[in-house]
Amino acid sequence: MTYALEVEGLDKSFGAAPILRHVGFAAEAGSTTAILGPSGCGKTTLLRLIAGFERPDSGTIALAGRMVAGGGWTPPHRRSVGYVAQDGALFPHATVGANVGFGLPRRARTRSKIAELLDMVSLDPSYASRRPDQLSGGQQQRVALARALAREPELMLLDEPFSALDAGLRADTRRIVADILAKAGITTILVTHDQPEALSFADRVGVMSAGRLAQIGTPREIYSTPVDVSTAQFIGDAVVLAAHVDGQRARCALGDVPVSLSGVQGNARIMLRPEQIEVTPDGAGVSGTVVDVEYLGSEMMLGIRLDTENGVVSDRVTVRRFGATALTPGDRVGIRVLGEGVAYEL
Repeated sequence: MTYALEVEGLDKSFGAAPILRHVGFAAEAGSTTAILGPSGCGKTTLLRLIAGFERPDSGTIALAGRMVAGGGWTPPHRRSVGYVAQDGALFPHATVGANVGFGLPRRARTRSKIAELLDMVSLDPSYASRRPDQLSGGQQQRVALARALAREPELMLLDEPFSALDAGLRADTRRIVADILAKAGITTILVTHDQPEALSFADRVGVMSAGRLAQIGTPREIYSTPVDVSTAQFIGDAVVLAAHVDGQRARCALGDVPVSLSGVQGNARIMLRPEQIEVTPDGAGVSGTVVDVEYLGSEMMLGIRLDTENGVVSDRVTVRRFGATALTPGDRVGIRVLGEGVAYEL
């Protein structure tokens, strides 16, 4: 298997504060990997180490089998790596054409080459004469991408490049950038704190927590079978309940729920996603009372307080329901579970 990037045992501290602790992963050539985590977890530091802007305290980084950190040192300009920062980092005093051409050797900064690079990022060549402040946020990010592509990198690093854009523009720009990089066959590493962005953009997702890589896998694996409760709750809305697991069944406030095979037995916690919990129209199943309704446009989130078998008020669960609902706080409902839960040790 050909890896464009191999990171192994990476540690980094600033002063007495550890930022990264024994981080390791590999990215196949042409793949897209998202590193997902909250602010301060170390994901941008990881990107800067790969780019060569910082040196690791220990561990190694290899690009296409060539050691660039840990077994020697290769400076950033010799790593064949493109880097797009959160704000694009365009030169405000320069035209778009000059910004794009900055990544090219002087003799290659021709009008036709600039036009070719702008076309790659779906911008008309006429934009070359504009200045960055005459562009929208999404256009500025595409200019920054064109500048990074000018060096014909083997690896592209994206440092939260869509976070400053509004929701609609962010989705459009993300889709355009993903298509451009996929067509060019460039291995890409995206760091983000946006869960839907990571899951929709990447072939593989790594979840970082407190400087460690907690889990890496396909978007489906990360969402459906997170490695622990904290990862589950960070990746998306999660319903976590106390349970007793016997074999592949868990007894909890939602009744008898099937769980995926994990080796967890006895007293435990189980995790379900809100879309796995369905309100039954006839009131059948476990009963409860609607306590709040959150309107989100195409979907609604229902907070439901479950009843125990003896009628005592019990756990509160969140149910995702698509489309409108006539339910209001105080309504009595029945609910049932779809699919399997994931069990975790206490």
